Amino acid sequence: MNQRMAAIALAGLSLLGPHPLWAADKVELTTRVSGVVESVLVKPGQRVKKGAVLLRLDRTILQARLEEATADHARAQADEADAKREQGRAQELYDRTVSSTSELEAAELRYARAQAALSAAQARRVIAQKNLADAELKAPFDGVVSAIPGGSGTVVVADCQPKPLIVLSR
Repeated sequence: MNQRMAAIALAGLSLLGPHPLWAADKVELTTRVSGVVESVLVKPGQRVKKGAVLLRLDRTILQARLEEATADHARAQADEADAKREQGRAQELYDRTVSSTSELEAAELRYARAQAALSAAQARRVIAQKNLADAELKAPFDGVVSAIPGGSGTVVVADCQPKPLIVLSR
């Protein structure tokens, strides 16, 4: 292949039409999270706009995980605030030469651990929020619903090669 053809191919241009070489006419869509399809909101042949909700998974478990992560985050915030107060008191006592260096270092260590636990709890909450949002399958582009291989009640396992739930055509 000459340099010009290689440059065209790398740029994603097609000599046969206006579509990029990597653009597919049909795209099989599935959710990013596991669950059970609760409702399909489209029908074959229906035109959809980018961002339109195509189907929803049952959100019960995902909502419970978000609530659990939110509670863990609140507990971690309280623990971090408590550890910060203890660290402040230990610093004050150390400054007045009432306590030892080891007591101050222990308070600082508890505070650092509480900060780390708070960061981890925040991350778990963000993941739970994202998973809940991903329970809705949205159209990635304007198109036409070609097929709906996954109807209500379909079990989706997102871990390895999930079953396509909706086929969308350009």
